[in-house]
Amino acid sequence: MKTKSKNLFSGALHGIKVLDISNFLAGPVSSMFLGDYGAEVIKVEKPGLGDEIRYWGNNKNGVGLMYKLINRNKKSITADLRTKFGVKIIKKLVKNTDIIIENYRKGTLEKWGLGYETLSKINPGLIMVRITGFGQTGPYSHKPGFGTLAEGYAGFAAINGYQDRSPLLPGFGLADETSGLMGAFLALTALHERDKKSGIGQVVEFGIYEPLFTLLGPQVVDYDQLGIVQTRNGSRLPFTAPRNTYLTKDDKWVSISGSAQSTFERMCEALNIKHLITDPRFLDNRLRIKNSKALDDELQEAILKFDQSTLIKMFDEVGAAVAACNNIKEIFEDEHFKARKNIIAVDDKELGGPLKMQNIVGNFSRTPGKIKHAGPKLGQHNYEILVEKLGFSEKELELHGYKLTQKIKGI
Repeated sequence: MKTKSKNLFSGALHGIKVLDISNFLAGPVSSMFLGDYGAEVIKVEKPGLGDEIRYWGNNKNGVGLMYKLINRNKKSITADLRTKFGVKIIKKLVKNTDIIIENYRKGTLEKWGLGYETLSKINPGLIMVRITGFGQTGPYSHKPGFGTLAEGYAGFAAINGYQDRSPLLPGFGLADETSGLMGAFLALTALHERDKKSGIGQVVEFGIYEPLFTLLGPQVVDYDQLGIVQTRNGSRLPFTAPRNTYLTKDDKWVSISGSAQSTFERMCEALNIKHLITDPRFLDNRLRIKNSKALDDELQEAILKFDQSTLIKMFDEVGAAVAACNNIKEIFEDEHFKARKNIIAVDDKELGGPLKMQNIVGNFSRTPGKIKHAGPKLGQHNYEILVEKLGFSEKELELHGYKLTQKIKGI
């Protein structure tokens, strides 16, 4: 079977058209993953201000760095969805769109005249991904929701941290990022169904708390069958031991897991504490879970005799599981990260040079993904999309406040 050469390096999702009218993090992360593998993503932003994520986190010369990462491989246009003209733009774009992603509060799109019932009449094959705080149904569906709320509501914060301290939220947008992954997966699932079965689109909706809730392990079955309520226990897990972070002689940290019996035994061999293998408290995983505090004390005492690099070498020699607890500086210097090309430099004219960011995840043997460019300037593609693609005249756009004296300048 011959492969069309023009698509060889265009990504597995080449030809898929995505309209991203979402803001902040969860929705844009979904379209980021789709864009990484070749989907054409048009991001619609507020005139003047743009997506507020442009002002999140750190900036360089006023340019938001987080925006550059999350909105890579996308084209930026501006449209005020609260106006008739903004609605007109979206309706024109929808005619040739496979997936539209939104994360407004329940009922907002309908209020603007952009609900799925309206848009699907224009394009029956349209798939709409709706990401909200609490979903489109249920008593909390009307409430605003952000990732921070979801991390508490889903049960993550309650098990994160230490028992004698307050529940601990993650140091990054965990609920939003997991929702972004789920949004991309569900969009492609619906796309597969449309193209292989029904030929028509549908709505895919979920609350930000739901992907994280699903990823929280066996809590539901444990509570249902045994009445167990998982509590905060530091880095320990309730289903395997040992599992923790440990301090080394040179004041660095390693993370260690002994999930398999053989791995635990190799660990003890590497640390020259073979007597723990036959210790009645640690004979199997269930006993080790029961006595995890005592086991951690034994391991920590042994690990403190070695510096980090020596310890990792010792573990590697016997096939035991260990990894350094890296900060971002150490990740930049790490040989494996370099070999896997997990960080890539992307040229960016707005910043005046290369910008390093996380590379795409996954290596395809035939149709690799690619970061073609970082997040664009606000409205950078207004002329290309609104004039050249949709057929609006420059005069009409100027009447609605668009400044198109330069083709890429936007508004």
